[in-house]
Amino acid sequence: MTPIKNQLSPKSPELTRAEEEIMQILWKKGKGFVNDLLEQFAEPKPAYNTVSTIVRILEKKGFIGHNAFGKTHEYYPLISKEEYTRQFMGNVVQGYFDNSLRKMVSFFTGDDKVSMKEMEEIRKIIDKQIEQKKASGND
Repeated sequence: MTPIKNQLSPKSPELTRAEEEIMQILWKKGKGFVNDLLEQFAEPKPAYNTVSTIVRILEKKGFIGHNAFGKTHEYYPLISKEEYTRQFMGNVVQGYFDNSLRKMVSFFTGDDKVSMKEMEEIRKIIDKQIEQKKASGND
């Protein structure tokens, strides 16, 4: 299997809902033929040709690669889920929160749906990151 790329380019496109569904399967399974991907879909399953077309689009966009076995192809992700998520969330922060994590955190913690327990857990995560940065000398 080809190694996963380390980073998306700044101009990498976002995934459509259908593309993301296929990528989620590939990220979970690691690789698969179109029939393998189809098996993972809930009913009603999309048509084979639909999945095959989306896979080719993902390959053109640089999200997946393939190994050829005769006339069939086994597909695998070229971009890790973590890298895609990092870029996607970076775009959200930039586009909706003026590139400010503070504004994003303020937006979500001001929501009544966030429990006190969740806010305390978030604080613990942040406190841990602060301690790690202090220990490593990063500011």
